[in-house]
Amino acid sequence: MTVYHLRTRINSNVPANSLLYDLCIYRMDSNRNKYSLVDVKQQPLQENYETQVHSTENISDPLSTIYIMRVMLYKKTLLHTSSVLAEPFTRMYTLKEFASGNAWSFVKRENPCYFVSTGTTKRVSEGENIVRVEISIPERPFIAKEYPIGSPHDPFAKDKIVRQINERFNRVSWPKQSGASVCGPAAFFYCLLKDRPDVYAQAAQDLWLFGKTRIGELEIIPSEGCCHPTGHFFGDISGLDWMTQAGLRDSENTVLSFDSLDSPVAGITMWHTVMEWFEKVGYEKVFSNVGPFQAGIQGIQDLNKYAEKGYKIVTLINDGLLGRGGSHLTIPNHWIVWNGPVTQETDGSMHLDLFSWGDVFDQIKIETDMSIFNHRFFGGMVFKPLK
Repeated sequence: MTVYHLRTRINSNVPANSLLYDLCIYRMDSNRNKYSLVDVKQQPLQENYETQVHSTENISDPLSTIYIMRVMLYKKTLLHTSSVLAEPFTRMYTLKEFASGNAWSFVKRENPCYFVSTGTTKRVSEGENIVRVEISIPERPFIAKEYPIGSPHDPFAKDKIVRQINERFNRVSWPKQSGASVCGPAAFFYCLLKDRPDVYAQAAQDLWLFGKTRIGELEIIPSEGCCHPTGHFFGDISGLDWMTQAGLRDSENTVLSFDSLDSPVAGITMWHTVMEWFEKVGYEKVFSNVGPFQAGIQGIQDLNKYAEKGYKIVTLINDGLLGRGGSHLTIPNHWIVWNGPVTQETDGSMHLDLFSWGDVFDQIKIETDMSIFNHRFFGGMVFKPLK
């Protein structure tokens, strides 16, 4: 158990002694229960625009734990105090960053900001009474070439993204890659959404606002091409799923491609890359038997032991194992997440509740026996749930 001393900073050209701040530093669990380390109202800033140092209670969270900070700024005058932000500024950092004073960005607009014009007007008798104020607004990072800003079909329109984030946060829907080759990122974001819905929502918001995000040690910085996709937006994949899943996939270069005409995907993210994604955001890997060869019956049994204890099980299969899969081959080309253990009926048929293509249910193809299951199963990775 440790007491931590947390702080952040803002950017402003207004004297620090005329500003106040609200600061809440919190995290959520898988049930969206909120746990606050700091929750203070209308506190004075220090002269260097840092917040006061706020002490936590004794906590046992590791330094890698991700927390969300919410900041509201106020300006005080002799007569009253008023808020100067339209809505609270939010950003996520690790406990280590908060405790070391590094919970801020070198990029000005990625911090809580409040700036005012320093120009002064003149009396009409003294000359032209005009003050020129230049305000720069960065271009929105994600713009579909066929559906630009203002188009009714713009997949990255703010109202659509906000609605989609809220639906995910409230578990109305799950990550869905549609026809895009991003099943690995979809599996990753499904697990993140299940364990830390607050982190998922903040990452999506960061991508829409800044065109990049950092979740723990995992940086997602999509290329210009990914931020400006072409075509009829790749089937019916949503703007939210494109930003998160395609953005993550685009940030990586290690991809194993397959030339398989009967597969709905063109390639597969390598297992060591998927493993790195999980570990960089704070997941602890406890077991792995994933690889290019079938894991065998023993491999299934090994993973079942962890599934029965509630661990995260992410496995590599050939999509022909699933009812909607189109492959007749026995090569690894699809990532899924288990929602329980593999079971076998008395008639030999195999069953598994799992996440894939945006749905969670038993998607194993009807009349699949152990032999078919084994030939299309390439093991997986086991992680402790993220806190």
